[in-house]
Amino acid sequence: MKEKALGLLIGILVVTIVLFTPVNVKAADPIVTNSTSTSTVTTSTDSKSTVRTNPPSAISPSINASNSDLCMVGVSGAVQTQILGISTGQAYTDENCMRLKNAKVLYDMGMKVAAVALMCQTRSVYDAMRFAGTPCPIYSPTTGEGLIGQEATKEWRLNPKKIPPKQPASNMNRGVFLEKLVSGIIGVMLLAILVI
Repeated sequence: MKEKALGLLIGILVVTIVLFTPVNVKAADPIVTNSTSTSTVTTSTDSKSTVRTNPPSAISPSINASNSDLCMVGVSGAVQTQILGISTGQAYTDENCMRLKNAKVLYDMGMKVAAVALMCQTRSVYDAMRFAGTPCPIYSPTTGEGLIGQEATKEWRLNPKKIPPKQPASNMNRGVFLEKLVSGIIGVMLLAILVI
């Protein structure tokens, strides 16, 4: 038993010495790892840009018809595509306006019969004068003079071909109609060519 106690005592002594003895510990060298990496990046981009802008404008000509001394009616128009633009315009004379202005000028100059004779070139004025019992003045080729009143009534009966014709429902005569029709057909053909 002594031996066991002695062994135990030696064991405790060795453990105590080991635990309480300062130990010089050298720090270990750090582990250094060198790594080299090489990477190559290749980027390929395919892009498409579409720029959309407004087409240039075909400006139709302005025709001034606001002056009170003009008896003109302006008509204009324009067509524009991405390729081609067309504009046109034209002024048309208003015959009735011209007749009214001329009759007013004649009346202002004191030539009342001439002003009435000018106005009587329109069938509606001719009819109104006849219904009022004051026939339109007329030129007589037999006497070479202008006639008014009852003498004018007799002359109108002898020369019914001189009575102004009734105006058709449309104020457009055949020539103007054909001109507008041809212009419209040409315009449609040009537009069709531009679209194709």
